[in-house]
Amino acid sequence: MPGRRRYRLRLPSHALALGKRTLLMGVLNVTPDSFSDGGLFLETGRAVEHALELARAGTDILDIGGESTRPGSRPTPPDEELARVLPVIEKLRNRLKIPLSIDTRRARVAEMAARAGAEILNDVSALGSDPEMGEVVHRHRLAVVLMHMRGTPRTMQQRGFARDVMKDVREGLQRAIRRATEAGIDRRRILVDPGIGFGKSFRQNFELLARLDEIARLGFPVVVGPSRKAFIGHALGGMAAGDRVWGTAAAVTAAVLGGAHVVRVHDVAEMAQVARVADAMVEAGGRIGFRRKSARGSNA
Repeated sequence: MPGRRRYRLRLPSHALALGKRTLLMGVLNVTPDSFSDGGLFLETGRAVEHALELARAGTDILDIGGESTRPGSRPTPPDEELARVLPVIEKLRNRLKIPLSIDTRRARVAEMAARAGAEILNDVSALGSDPEMGEVVHRHRLAVVLMHMRGTPRTMQQRGFARDVMKDVREGLQRAIRRATEAGIDRRRILVDPGIGFGKSFRQNFELLARLDEIARLGFPVVVGPSRKAFIGHALGGMAAGDRVWGTAAAVTAAVLGGAHVVRVHDVAEMAQVARVADAMVEAGGRIGFRRKSARGSNA
C-alpha cells in the first residue's frame, strides 16, 4: 500500500492541508434532474438546510452545483444555473467555516460564485467548455478540480469508450494541466479527478479505482467521485441510486487506499466513518513501508 503524498492546496483565504486524512467533499445539487437527488434541494431554504446538515455530518468542502451532468443531460441556461446557486452561496458564506466549491462549466457562473464567496471551481470539463474559465480561476485565485470527461454529459455514454482507459485519462489530465498553467493558474491550486462515470464503461470505472495510484503519480492532489454511481448499481444487480450507500463505501475505501486526497460523496456521515478507517489503513501501510525500507538500508 503506497503512502499518500501531502500537499497544501492554495485557496483565496488560506491553505488547505491535503493528505494527512481524506477530506470529504459533500454534494449539494440545486437541480431538478440530478441522477440521485434531483429536485430534493432545488428550493433555496431546503438547500441551505441540507448544506448545514452536511457540515454537521463532517463535510470538509461543500460542492454546490446548479446543472445536472448525468449521462444524457442537456445544458442548463446560465441565467437559470445562476438563479439556483447564487442565493445558496450568499446565504452560506457567513454560516459555514468550510470552503465552498462551485460545480460549473461556465465562466460567468464561476465569476459570480467567486464574488459571492466560492473558493474552489469543480469543472467537469477541466476548463475545456468555456475559453474564459481559466482567466476567471486565475484572477480570483481559485483552486480548481480538473476532471477527465470523454465527450460531453449528453454524449459521454453513447460514444465509443477508450481502448486504454488509463492512457486516455492520464493524457487527458495532462492536457488539462497544461491548459490551466498556460492560463496562469498556480500549480499549487490544481487538483485532478479521473472522472468516474464520465465517458467510461462500468469495467473501466473499476479499473480506474484499482489503478488510482497511477493518477496520483501525476503529482497533484487527487479527487474521486464514485458516490451512488451507475457502475456501483450495475455491480449490485441494478440497485437504485439511493440504495448504493454500502457499494459507495467500498468504492470510497478503494479510492483512499489508492491515494485519493478528497472523495466527493452524498452520504457524508456514513462516508466519514469509511474514510477514517481507510485512513488508518493508509497510515499503517505507510509505517510498515518505512520500517521495511529502514531494514533494507541497515543491511546495505
